[in-house]
Amino acid sequence: MAIDVTRATDTLEQLAGELEGELRLDDLHRSLYAQDASVYQSEPVGVVFPRTVEDVQAIVRTADALGLGLIPRAAGTSLAGQCVGEGLVVDVGRHMNQILELNVEEKWVRVQPGVVLDELNRYLAPHGLFFGPDTSTSNRCMIGGMIGNNSCGSHSILYGNTMAHVLELGVVFADASFERVGAWSPEGLRDRMHQSDRLGEALRVLDRVVREHGELIEERYPRRDVVRRNTGYPLDDILWRAPYTEDGEDFSLARFLCGTEGTLGLVTEARLNLVERPVEKCVVCVHFDSLEASLRATVVAVKHDPAAVELIDRRVLEQTKQNIEQSKNRFWVEGDPDAVLVVEFYRESHQALEEACHRLIAEFRSLDMGYAYPVLRAPQDKAVWELRKAGLGLLMGIEGDVKPVTVVEDTAVAVDVLPDYVRDFAGIMDAYNTACVYYAHASVGELHLRPELNLKDPEDVRRFKGIAEDVADLVRRYRGAISGEHGDGRVRSPLLERFYGPEIMALHRQVKEGFDPQGIFNPRNIVDPRPIDADFRFVPGKPTPELRTYFKWEAERGLVRATELCNGAGVCRKAPEAGGTMCPSYMATRDEKDTTRGRANVFRTLLTGDEPEAAFESDALAEALDLCLSCKGCKSECPANVDMAKMKAEFLQQRYDRQGTPARALLFGHYGRLSKLGALVPWLANFMLSFALTRALFNAFFKLSPQRQMPMMAARSFDAALRRARKDGRLSGPDARAQNETVWLYVDPFTDFSEPEVGLAAVEVLEAAGYRVERFGMRDDGRTYLSKGMVRHARELMETGLESVEADLQAYPERRVVGLEPSALLTFRDELPDLVSERWRALADNLASRALLFEEFIAAEVDAGRWPQGLFETSRPQSALLHGHCHQKAICGTTATEVALGLAGYEVETLRTGCCGMAGSFGYEAEHYEVSMKVGELVLLPRVREMGAEQVMIAPGTSCRHQIADGAQREALHPTLALRARLKRG
Repeated sequence: MAIDVTRATDTLEQLAGELEGELRLDDLHRSLYAQDASVYQSEPVGVVFPRTVEDVQAIVRTADALGLGLIPRAAGTSLAGQCVGEGLVVDVGRHMNQILELNVEEKWVRVQPGVVLDELNRYLAPHGLFFGPDTSTSNRCMIGGMIGNNSCGSHSILYGNTMAHVLELGVVFADASFERVGAWSPEGLRDRMHQSDRLGEALRVLDRVVREHGELIEERYPRRDVVRRNTGYPLDDILWRAPYTEDGEDFSLARFLCGTEGTLGLVTEARLNLVERPVEKCVVCVHFDSLEASLRATVVAVKHDPAAVELIDRRVLEQTKQNIEQSKNRFWVEGDPDAVLVVEFYRESHQALEEACHRLIAEFRSLDMGYAYPVLRAPQDKAVWELRKAGLGLLMGIEGDVKPVTVVEDTAVAVDVLPDYVRDFAGIMDAYNTACVYYAHASVGELHLRPELNLKDPEDVRRFKGIAEDVADLVRRYRGAISGEHGDGRVRSPLLERFYGPEIMALHRQVKEGFDPQGIFNPRNIVDPRPIDADFRFVPGKPTPELRTYFKWEAERGLVRATELCNGAGVCRKAPEAGGTMCPSYMATRDEKDTTRGRANVFRTLLTGDEPEAAFESDALAEALDLCLSCKGCKSECPANVDMAKMKAEFLQQRYDRQGTPARALLFGHYGRLSKLGALVPWLANFMLSFALTRALFNAFFKLSPQRQMPMMAARSFDAALRRARKDGRLSGPDARAQNETVWLYVDPFTDFSEPEVGLAAVEVLEAAGYRVERFGMRDDGRTYLSKGMVRHARELMETGLESVEADLQAYPERRVVGLEPSALLTFRDELPDLVSERWRALADNLASRALLFEEFIAAEVDAGRWPQGLFETSRPQSALLHGHCHQKAICGTTATEVALGLAGYEVETLRTGCCGMAGSFGYEAEHYEVSMKVGELVLLPRVREMGAEQVMIAPGTSCRHQIADGAQREALHPTLALRARLKRG
C-alpha cells in the first residue's frame, strides 16, 4: 500500500503530541534502528517509544489510518531480521520495562515487555524463583522479544520454551482494542468467538482453519517429539488442545501468540509462570576428538536426566583464544578438542549430584566416548556458560569479510536422528564447498549451524540462498523445524512455502488476515515475505571503501571492516548489575544511540554509503559518539572486540581536519604542554583555576561544569620533588648491596605535574625492594591528545618520544618500563604500535613488550621469585576496596593490583564497578556533567559511601580518584601510596 509521505508526516507529528512516550523521525534514530543482529538492513520511517497501553493503542490507530507497518522491537537481538522493516519501529524497551506484580505462592509474575530477563531473575532470586527459559542473550534480551520468538535457551530440555510458561498476555489488536488473553475452556472460547471485535473475528478464523484442516496440519508440521518448533504459526499447538483434541488441555491464545513475531498484535504485558531455583548443580565438560563423536554422545547424555547438554565446536573454542574476556574463561579446556559437550545436572542434594556425574562419566568411558571429563562447580561453572553464551559474538568477530552467517542456524530435529541429520547437513556444506560452525543445544536436537560466507560476494549470496533451500528440504525430510527458537523473520519466511507447501501457507494467510486485515503488524514476516536475498546489510559486488586513516587498522583490515565487526548481538546493552564496564553511557541513559552497537551501526552505514568521506562531517554520527567515554570496555567485553574509543578518536581527528579543532579539545589535548608551563609558577596557575572570577570566565569560555574543580598543580614537579626527597633523606636510594635490576619509571604528565607523590611512592617502594630506579626518557604518551581526537598530535608526540629513547631501548634490551597511570602507560601497549609510522613501528612494538603497570611489575617479580619477602607490615591486615581503571580492566585486568596489595597485608575486595564516569575530561565538560555523575552513581559512588571508616579506598586511575572525591567525598589512594604506607620502617 502506497503511503502519502506528506500526510504521513503530519499524522505522525499529531501522534507525537498524543503520546506520553516519544516519537523520533530524525536521521540518527532511523539509522540506529535499521538493523538487528541479522544480515538485513532496512531504514524505518521512525521509532516510537510508548510508555502506556494507551500509547500503543494510539500508535495502532495511526498505523491503521496510514497503512503503515509497525515493527515491534525489544532489545533488537533478533537473528532472523524480524526487527527490520520500512515502517515505524515500536521500541518497548525504553519505558515499558516494569515488573508489575509478583505472586510468590502461586509462582507467577506479571511484567511489561521491556523487562530484561536477567533483571527479572535478579528480582526473583530472593524468593527462590526464576523464569525458566534462559537465552544466551539473557543480560539484555527482553520478555517481549522472548514471547515474539518463543525463545528457549540452554536448559530447554528441562524447562521447554517461552510458550510453556506464558499464562496470560495483554495485547493490543489491529482495531486498537486491548485484551488480556490466556487459556479458555471450550465454553469460554465459544463466548470469545461471539465477540464482534477483531479478537472475535480472529478466533473464528483460527477455529475454522484448525477444524477443517487438522489432518493436513498434523501431516505437514514437525514430529511431536521435536522440542523446538517455531516455524510459521503454531497451528499444531491449537490442534492438540480442547476443543479440537478430546481431553486436551485448554485452548490458550497466549501460547499461540508466542513465536508469531508481533505479526498478529502488540504485547503490552505478560503473566509468566515461574520455577524454583535448583538446589545443587554442576557441569561436566566432555572433550571429543571429533564432532561426530560428540553428536553420538548426545544421545547417551540425554538419558541421564540432564538440565542441559550444549555443544561447543572447535571454531568457537579457537575464537575464545583471541578474545580478551573469553580467554580467561577457557581454563577448563584440556588439550585441543574438536568439540565439547557441556552437560549440566540439577539435583536436590550434593550426593545425588555427584552420583549423576559419576554415572555419566562412567558410561562415556565404557563406550569410549570422549577423552577428558572435567567437572566444574560453582563458581567455576559460570565461566563455562559465559564462554558458551559468547558464541555468536565471538564468531562474528572473525577477521575479514567471510563470516559464519545466520541462515540455517536455527534448524531442529528429534534427538534420535541428530547425528544422521548433521551428517547429511555436512554433505550439503561439502557440495557448496563451504565451511560451517556447529554449536549450541544438542540436548533438544537443535544446533546453531552457521555456514561461513562473504555476503559482499554475489557468488556467496547465491550459495546463501541455495544452502537455505537445500537445508529446508533436508529438515522437511527429517520432519524437523527450520526455525527452532530464533524465528522466521526475513531469512526463513521466504522458505515457509517450500517447507510446508502452499496449502499450509494459505492457512497462514487466512490467520494473518483474521488478526490483521490491513497488514500493519510486522509486515512481510511469516506471510507474504520479501525475497531471502533482499535488503542485505551489504550490497553484493560493491567494493568495501578504503579510506585514508590515521590509525593503521591492520588487524581489522581497515576502518570500515572495524565497524563491520559489530554483528548486532547487543552485549553492550547490559545493565550495571551484570558487571563489567561496557557500555557506561548506555547504562546511564538506556538509549540505543549510546551503545557500542548503535554507534558502530551508524558508523558502518555512513562509511559504506555513496560518500564514505561524508561520514566524518555527519552530525548524526557526532551525536551518537558524543557520550562515548572512551572507556575501552568494548575492546575486551564485546565478543567481537569492537574498539569504539579508537573509532571515536579517528572520527574526531578526521572531523577536525574538515571543521577545525574546538578550543576545549585544544585545552585538554595540550594538557602536558600547558602543565609544563603551569609548573613554572604553580601558585599562579592554581590561583587562576580557583579564584571565583577567573574560574567562572575559564569555565564559561571552555564550557566546563562549575560543579567541578580542575586539578591543581603540585608545588613541585616530580623531578623537583624527587631531588628534594633525596636531599632531605626521605629517599636514599637502594641498598648498595642490592643486586636487583634497574627499572625505568615512566612518569606521565598527570603524575609529573599534579600528583608527584604517586611517583615518589613508587620510587620508595621499588628502592626498598632493592631495585634501582631511573626516570624513563619519554615525558608524554599522547593519551590526552587521543582522548580529544587529536590523533595527529599524538602521533607526532609519540614519534618524538620514541626518538628520544631509541638509544636507551637499544642499549638496555632487558630493562623494563614501569608506569603509574593506567590510561597513560597502557597507551604504549595499545595505540602506540598502531599509530606510528613504519620508521618507528619496530621500536614501538619493543616498548609495548616492556611496558608494565607498577603492580604488574611487582606481580611479575613475585612470580619469578625475585620480590623480597618481609618488606611490608602484614601483622595487622587492612581492609581495602579496589576500583580498577577502565583501560586497565580492558587490557590487563586487576589481578596484578590485587596481588601487589595482598603482599602488603591488604584484604582486597575488587568492586564489580564499571566506569567511574569521569573519563578524563568528560566529567568536567558542562554538557556531560550530569551523565558523568549518573554513571558514577550506577555502582561506584554508592558503594564507596557504604565503606567503613577503617577501610581504605584504592583506585589506580587519577580520573577515578577525582570522581570519588567529588561524588562521595572520600579519598582514594593510588596503589603506590597504599604500598608505601605499609612499608616496614627502621
